[in-house]
Amino acid sequence: MRKAKFCTSKDGYVQCNLCSHQCKITEGKRGLCKVRENIDGRVFSRVYGKVVAENIDPIEKKPLFHILPGTLSYSISTRGCNFRCLHCQNASISQVERTEDPARFCKDRSPEEIVASAVSSGCRSISYTYVEPTIFYEYAYDCSVLAVENGLKNIFVSNGYMSGAATRELASVLTAINIDIKSFSDDFYRKICGARLQPVLDTVQLMHELGVWVEVTTLLIPGKNDSTEELKALAKFIANVDVTIPWHVTAFYPTHKMLEPPRTSLEILERAYQIGIDSGLQFVYEGNIPGSGGESTSCPGCKSVVVSRRGFSIEKNSLADGKCPECSTSIPGVWK
Repeated sequence: MRKAKFCTSKDGYVQCNLCSHQCKITEGKRGLCKVRENIDGRVFSRVYGKVVAENIDPIEKKPLFHILPGTLSYSISTRGCNFRCLHCQNASISQVERTEDPARFCKDRSPEEIVASAVSSGCRSISYTYVEPTIFYEYAYDCSVLAVENGLKNIFVSNGYMSGAATRELASVLTAINIDIKSFSDDFYRKICGARLQPVLDTVQLMHELGVWVEVTTLLIPGKNDSTEELKALAKFIANVDVTIPWHVTAFYPTHKMLEPPRTSLEILERAYQIGIDSGLQFVYEGNIPGSGGESTSCPGCKSVVVSRRGFSIEKNSLADGKCPECSTSIPGVWK
């Protein structure tokens, strides 16, 4: 175990300030994430160095389309999450029971071992992903510091529910973050995810202000979060932060506790894509339906395709130092 950061001792409990739940944790109890526990008046992370998933993924899988296209990212996760999404795709590792040891099924991996494995496998970055990485913040941060020292980029794939204090510290070692805006409805967040919308929007804004490359993903669930009005409001929010922020609109497939809605049609993705473009966003991508035609990057200047994709594969990358070869327009992102 490792002593947790961002905690304040109170009379009879410790307040965890890591994420926007701001859990008040009494002696012997855990926060909503089920991995941070009050032991003798101090909060400890029970998953520091306890890795449950460790894979080499294409960076496009995160999804991140404007960060080193075609490269590999060393992807790691512990167990636990601070959300309770009914449609969680990784519920087998994200959801920990109150009485269960969150380190169960995990293996011990030091930050030094993770970084060494990433370097030796030819990865250009480390991704903290699969579950909400904020819940294993201390471990992710220590890995990130070592990664920077070894020339690697750091990636968070996040629900965006971290506190402002955690965001500011993390931004010093973070290259990019993909933040899920799961809906533009607070009611959706409360009923489907067990959270609130505004803290997520605040994190998008703050990460962008701090110079971290931000991409946004919205999983479109038919009849739940895909109305034209809601998508217009969401796209407008992103555009007001920065029109160059890529927006990934991706297809839902029934899973976990949400089995009734049908899978997302290509027509829904195409409608969301057009809403994003009409709202002024320069980069909108359609995901989870490979070959749909909405996966490639086009130059906002001359509209020529500069990075052609199919699924997680790069078919062609014609960028020259991050610029369009046809009109020399600079394409925002991290290309080298």
